[in-house]
Amino acid sequence: MFRWIRVAVASASVVASVSSLAAGPSEDAAEFGTDFTRHLVPYSEILSGGPPKDGIPAIDEPRFVSVVEADVWLKPREPVVAVSFGPTARAYPLQILMFHELVNDRINDEPVTISFCPLCNTAIVFKGRLGGRDLTFGTTGRLRYSNLVMYDRQTETWWQQATGEAIVGELLGERLETAASSIISWEAFRSAYPTGEVLSRETGHGRTYGRNPYVGYDDVDATPFLFRGRDLDGRLSPMARVVTVDTDSEAVAFPYDILERDRVVQDTVGGRPIVVFWQQGSASALDAPLVADGRDVGMVQTFSRTVGDQELTFHAGPDGFSDLDTKSTWSFHGVALSGPLKGTALTPVVHINHFWFSWAAFRPETRIYGP
Repeated sequence: MFRWIRVAVASASVVASVSSLAAGPSEDAAEFGTDFTRHLVPYSEILSGGPPKDGIPAIDEPRFVSVVEADVWLKPREPVVAVSFGPTARAYPLQILMFHELVNDRINDEPVTISFCPLCNTAIVFKGRLGGRDLTFGTTGRLRYSNLVMYDRQTETWWQQATGEAIVGELLGERLETAASSIISWEAFRSAYPTGEVLSRETGHGRTYGRNPYVGYDDVDATPFLFRGRDLDGRLSPMARVVTVDTDSEAVAFPYDILERDRVVQDTVGGRPIVVFWQQGSASALDAPLVADGRDVGMVQTFSRTVGDQELTFHAGPDGFSDLDTKSTWSFHGVALSGPLKGTALTPVVHINHFWFSWAAFRPETRIYGP
């Protein structure tokens, strides 16, 4: 069973915390300058995860090292969150994120927050500019449906990480914009971005980076931690890995077991033709005592299938991916390596990894992809 400070909290204290929050502002919430009269969700759904406000410290002044420097301590299959904004590509290793959950960064002078909820296996990159104001985020120490509840330091509004929605406070109902990112292996990142930057382990905090405090948590037969207030969606196993694409009109979940079998999946989501590439070679961060030793769960990239005015159909072969229309070959990162479209890059589509139980709690209307 996984080990973490949250588990050490006695059930009685958690119940007491939940009960007091259910009634509204309480001693538990007195540490916040939040307007608790404004809320979209019942307070009974918000549970104490154990740590207090900022008990899991966000990284506010991230430092970065080169790919060559990071290669000393990152193993080839280790998972990282990859973000590419124009000329800048950065990797945020999960071995660091699982101890901090939030990194407040600036890329090309744009504020971004890289978030990771280990209990849901959910990494989301948020654009931090909202209504002309730059927001930075910290951890509340609370969970809703086992998912991280963040707060912004400018208004102390509470935000649901899985949806990017403000659920309590001044900015109630606002939604953060997400940026394209992916959880891929270190080897995949360094090969695609040899001049990229990597979040340094010099964070100012003493943590055992590289170790997994949630050993065995992602067992498909495991039970989600502190998931209360809603029935589990039984269409898939609660801990099944899915990658989701969410639009204004439709949300679709692509199960990893189908992606692993087929390697290429094509669909239309919200009227937009997309393709999902799956490739082996990335470890689960939540399996073994060392992140690098986790079992291979593979990795995903998602793109638009439209190039110019042409809609492409893709195929997975022994040496990679190709389209049936121009016979061009494509890398896992969506770049044409040969053929008539050589040098063309597919447009990334925002996708997010989740455990099924978490996503289904927030988007119960989600369609599950099936061939």
